[in-house]
Amino acid sequence: MTNTHLLKPLMAVGALGLIWSCGGDDATGPNPSPLPDPESFEETVTNPFFPLTPGSTRFYESSDGAETNTVEVLSETRTILGISTTIVHDQVFDDGELIEDTFDWYAQDSEGNVWYLGEDSKELENGQVVSTEGSWEAGVDGAQAGIVMWADPAAHIGEEYRQEFAEGEAEDVAKVVAAGESVTVPFGSFSGCIRTEDRNPLESGSTENKVYCPDVGTVLEFPVESPTERTELVDFVGP
Repeated sequence: MTNTHLLKPLMAVGALGLIWSCGGDDATGPNPSPLPDPESFEETVTNPFFPLTPGSTRFYESSDGAETNTVEVLSETRTILGISTTIVHDQVFDDGELIEDTFDWYAQDSEGNVWYLGEDSKELENGQVVSTEGSWEAGVDGAQAGIVMWADPAAHIGEEYRQEFAEGEAEDVAKVVAAGESVTVPFGSFSGCIRTEDRNPLESGSTENKVYCPDVGTVLEFPVESPTERTELVDFVGP
């Protein structure tokens, strides 16, 4: 399950002009896109709406200040189905206590599309792992990679696509619903952003909006049905 995860995967909004659509919660979704051959993938993820520079860290915070999210791009890689993926370490804290610890695996093809090839996710209580639900890896037990960001998102407005597919475990789908938006979050003001609508067919009422801005990535996410419950980018540390 992708998070702010954001990267899935955490305000004060300026001239955002968001349209609060309800989104669907049916149990179906599009078929996963065919994964390109390994030789067609790049060494790094440079998509401007989803840049993953090793050594960079993004910090997010919920509107009530209770939940924080740290997303660090590691220098290590992991090979999946012959593809060298970038590893992202995503940690979620509730009042300072670690409640979710995830390693996500991404890769960018030669056209600039960013693929999501799996995650190792752990939920914790009192420092102990209580669940690994949602973990999956492309090519294992029928799981398939999905697209997390198009090379040209504006060309796919209204088109629903699979971000991940492991039947019964990870089935997130998304669609680009707007482009050219402006937004202000604690880290700064941005323009030329895109907004997606993401949903999990396994969970009713899970639809949320995410806002991605050029050269930064995810800056904002919020549930469609509760737009005031926002998670915003509050800081970014480069390599």
